[in-house]
Amino acid sequence: MSIKRILAVATFALASAVTSSTFAHAKLQSSDPAAGSAIASAPKQVRLKFNEALEPAFSKIALAAADNKEIPVTAVAVDKEDHSVMTAQLPALPTGAYRIQWSAMTHDSHKMKGEVPFTVK
Repeated sequence: MSIKRILAVATFALASAVTSSTFAHAKLQSSDPAAGSAIASAPKQVRLKFNEALEPAFSKIALAAADNKEIPVTAVAVDKEDHSVMTAQLPALPTGAYRIQWSAMTHDSHKMKGEVPFTVK
């Protein structure tokens, strides 16, 4: 293999590594309640932890029941101490299946959304 070819391969590999880390998007790291969990008592709060800081004005949490009916949540906020954590207060929930629906924007303007299903036994 020629030195030019080795340099070309090395340059491409380095550029690929830098590019993939530069364009990595924020991800939900954990949730409380945990995704897919079946819990004995209804949670009073939702806590979502991301791998990047969030923009509070563009980050939301909603809650839906199994019949897709929206259940009001209150005090949705990005934590003042840890900007990668978003919380919301929940009303008293009866037994049933629920989906935490979230949307968020990171400081670098990447938008993301997802759902966290859980069941209250």
